[in-house]
Amino acid sequence: MDAQKLEHFRQLLTEQLRQRTQSARENQSDALEFAANDDGVKDVADQSVKDVSQEIEYRLSERDSQAIADIDQALMRIDEGTYGVCARCGKEIPERRLEAVPTARYDAECQSIVEQNKGEDEHATL
Repeated sequence: MDAQKLEHFRQLLTEQLRQRTQSARENQSDALEFAANDDGVKDVADQSVKDVSQEIEYRLSERDSQAIADIDQALMRIDEGTYGVCARCGKEIPERRLEAVPTARYDAECQSIVEQNKGEDEHATL
């Protein structure tokens, strides 16, 4: 992949990192606010709604944290010169796939195999 395309993907990933980081902070703040806010709720239904809302905020924060880790790994692959190369078979990942999923570690065929193996990739080469 040429330097101009790599820079395009670096900028795309950096912007996604900024957005996800902001979202994670907001979700964590909201979850902590739910936890700290003891508004004297005594009704079981109201408490259940409060608990569910807090759980949703925690899960959103976890999802953002995982996305941040994936983006960090993709940026690291750019720095290492392995971005756009399938970690399983070593073939180049098509740019269309990288545009759709800039954090992709695998080409579509290998991604399917990894998913069938429930995420376990015993054949990763990179």
